[in-house]
Formats: sequence, structure tokens, C-alpha cells
Amino acid sequence: MRVVVALGGNALIRRGEAGSIEVQHHNLLGAARALVDLERMGHRLVLTHGNGPQVGFLAIEADAAAATVPPPPLDVLVAESMGQIGYLLAQALTARLAAVGRGRPVTVVLTRTVVDAADPAFAAPSKPVGPVYDEPTARGLADARGWTVARDGTGWRRVVPSPEPLEIVEASSLRALVASGVIVIASGGGGIPVARTGRGALVGVEAVVDKDLAAVLLAEAVGAEALLLLTDVPSVRLGRGTAGEAGIPVLTLAQAAAGVADGTFASGSMGPKVTAAASFVRRTGGFAAIGALEDAVAVLAGRAGTRLVAMDEEARPAAHPVGARTR
Repeated sequence: MRVVVALGGNALIRRGEAGSIEVQHHNLLGAARALVDLERMGHRLVLTHGNGPQVGFLAIEADAAAATVPPPPLDVLVAESMGQIGYLLAQALTARLAAVGRGRPVTVVLTRTVVDAADPAFAAPSKPVGPVYDEPTARGLADARGWTVARDGTGWRRVVPSPEPLEIVEASSLRALVASGVIVIASGGGGIPVARTGRGALVGVEAVVDKDLAAVLLAEAVGAEALLLLTDVPSVRLGRGTAGEAGIPVLTLAQAAAGVADGTFASGSMGPKVTAAASFVRRTGGFAAIGALEDAVAVLAGRAGTRLVAMDEEARPAAHPVGARTR
């Protein structure tokens, strides 16, 4: 089976960690164990990942050195983060494959994602990037650097435009690589955001594409039969942090749409994952699920996580009615 796996930011930097290369390498070695378990079962893997902390770190570095080196635009920073994370993930996968006697090649592809330059998202920045700050620090940086900042959980972060992904430029190359048996890492951070000009050329734009929504395009591009959105929670949860907290084993497309619309699945946390998983099922009829990275095999088998299904009659009753806020 061809499986696209979208790794949440927890695969590299967990909340509260310093985010050094050593920390990211250690975390990715753990992620590689779960991913290679899928590969050993005979699945063909296509991997994508977030880049929120890393692209923010790169932007801070560029700003700090602006007096010496002209700072690059956000699309170039996305490309830099994609290369950095792709390299670290490829290293971890190669090491784990060697440890279990598997000789599969791993390839990182810098991937461009086409967006509409007129997307309304450019007027309403919403995608968090970079580290978490306290409110006074965040507002001070916003004033000093012209950022837009917003609350993210208990802290504050910089937010940037996140337009809808429309097309993966390298789709045909990715299909060829997957068909040849390569484990492909692509569309990292949602892909490098580009827009078409009137003459058909591509130009970079100041944005970050949501990696879960881009993962749907990636899955379609490579003909995937399954999409796994793996994060740091065991499933989509209701009543997060309360005595009544419970997981939802199955969500219908109707329940998913209602939960996103009424804020049950918040836009800053689980909303994009629910939207992406539902979109993949609706557009392809394939299998989509959300769950914990360490449970990857069980999530694909439908024994863990939250599975998205098309019809109401296919769903087991949820632990609680949709309507309580989740992570």
C-alpha cells in the first residue's frame, strides 16, 4: 500500500524543548523507528513534515544578521527549512533501515506548492511559526519587526499567511520516485509557496502552506491509498484537560465538517488535521486517520487513533457528542 505520513512538529521539537540540531536528531531517531515499522510491513512510504519552529528560527537568524547579509524572503526560508529537516529525517531513516537490515533508498525532494496570489489568507495571517513567547515579548517583537502575533495555547507566536495549496509542481517526479521503490520525503512545511504569473512562470510568495492540507495534494499526486496524520496525541480528543476527556475513534465526514465549522476542532490545533483527513477521504475514498506517531502501525490498521469515514452508518458512536473543544 502507498501511504503518505504527515509528521507533526513533535517529531522534531516538542513543546518546551530548545530545538537544537541535537534535540531534533534525537527525536527523529524515535520517529524513524515507527516509520520503518510501516516500511517493514511492505508499505511504500511518502513522508512530509511540519516546519513551524524551524522556519521561525531561520527568520530570527536572518533578522539578526540583516546588517551584514540581506534577509531572504519567507519562501526561501521555507526552502531552507525543508532541506534542513529533510536531511535530518533522511539521516534518521537511513540509520534505522541499516539497523534492521533494510536497504531502501531515501530521497529528499525540494517541493514547490502552487497557491493563488489573490487568496484572502494573505490579508489575514494565521499560521504560527517560530518559538513561543510571553505576550509582552511577542508584542515587542511585532512592533520592532513588523510581525503579526497571536495567542498559541498558553503563549504567543508570530503568525504568517497560510493560503490554500492548489498544486504540487514536482508531482510527476514524485510519482516516478515512489514507483521505483524510493522512500520519498517531500512537501516539507507544506512546500515552498509559489504563485503563477500571467505568463505561466512561478514566483515565490510570503507565506507558509499548512502541511496537513498540502499532504492531501501529495497523497493524490503519488496515488496513495492511505493518509496518516501523526502527532503527539493518541487521537482526536473531546474535553481536553477535563475529567471527561475522551478520544473519538471514528469521525464521519459530516461530523468532521460540523466540528470544524463550530470550533470544536480549533483552527490553531486539530482543525487542519480533521479538515485534511476528511478531504482525503472525500476526494479519493481512501483511508485517513489521525493519531500518535508511536502508534503508527496501529493507526494504519484502524486499531488506534481517529479514523475518518464517509458515511454515518460506518461510524461507531463517539465517546461524546461533537461540541466540546478539543486540542
